[in-house]
Amino acid sequence: MRSPPIAILGTGLVTSVGLTAAACCCAFRAKITNPFETRFIDSSGAWIMAHQVSLDRPWFGLTKLAKMAALAIEEALQDLNRNQWHQLPLLLCVAETERPGRMAGLDDQLLTMIQNELGVSFAPPSAVVPHGRVAVAVALSQARTLLASSKIPGLLIVSADSLLSWPTLSHYERDDRLLTESNSNGFMPGEGAGALWVGAADSRSTQLLCIGIGFGREAAHIGSGEPLRADGLTQAIKASLDDAGRQLTDMDFRITDNSGEQYYFKEASLALTRTLRQPKEFFDIWHPAECTGETGAASGVAVIATAREACVKGYALGRNILSHWANDAGQRAAVTLEYGVAA
Repeated sequence: MRSPPIAILGTGLVTSVGLTAAACCCAFRAKITNPFETRFIDSSGAWIMAHQVSLDRPWFGLTKLAKMAALAIEEALQDLNRNQWHQLPLLLCVAETERPGRMAGLDDQLLTMIQNELGVSFAPPSAVVPHGRVAVAVALSQARTLLASSKIPGLLIVSADSLLSWPTLSHYERDDRLLTESNSNGFMPGEGAGALWVGAADSRSTQLLCIGIGFGREAAHIGSGEPLRADGLTQAIKASLDDAGRQLTDMDFRITDNSGEQYYFKEASLALTRTLRQPKEFFDIWHPAECTGETGAASGVAVIATAREACVKGYALGRNILSHWANDAGQRAAVTLEYGVAA
């Protein structure tokens, strides 16, 4: 028996190209980007380029993450009366524990700071989900369980992340993973935050529905030196489609977290060849990170928000969307989305 679908009721997004989901998705559609020179230099002496979110003051660290997350939450919940916000649990998606230069206080301070910023105490079982780029998929899985097993009216999935610190940048620069003048096989670092208001699907209205979730683990993760066969991503995609009761041929297009490195594009291509059993004339892949840079945990909401905006505004390539994410440590996740009415 398949699990009931989850409806995406509201989205909020803060990136370097916009402070709302609508603005960000408009930039994604137009392929607008906004990188800037950081105050850090690479080994060749050139300034490291990055995508920074511009707020009304030059906040940094946990304070900036909390400010960005609060903006995203306010947008996602704009159609819910504020005196009901405290009834929602909050799942906070942050950088994985293995992240080089991971910011201190993510696990024990950030959630409290976000609540203080909003003046709201969210309901139990609010929790931190420290899984980086796959965190939103993990949170959706947890949300599905909570919605099915309790009487909560809905739930918030919030992500906030930044790679714009020297401990993080220096690690990736030493490993030749940053996009620089001397390295075309790399990503441009970024930061951002996002929020998803999710709840039980309504059979009377058209909504973006999460109908399948799957996970896998890749032994040949980036930097491992092992030959890549995309076993982990293939496993995640198959599990997500099986969970949804769909085939890959049913999907109209893909949205992923790919941010520029050849490894992850190769992995996506290999996984496609191993899961697509019938030829498709056209199967496009969208990647919002080409506009925002690598935003870590925030990429999860960026992908979901892109799908919802495209469907609502009518420029999606179809109603069935496959999304997937990959962590450097080998975690893989896939989510099957459908824009329609719950059965």
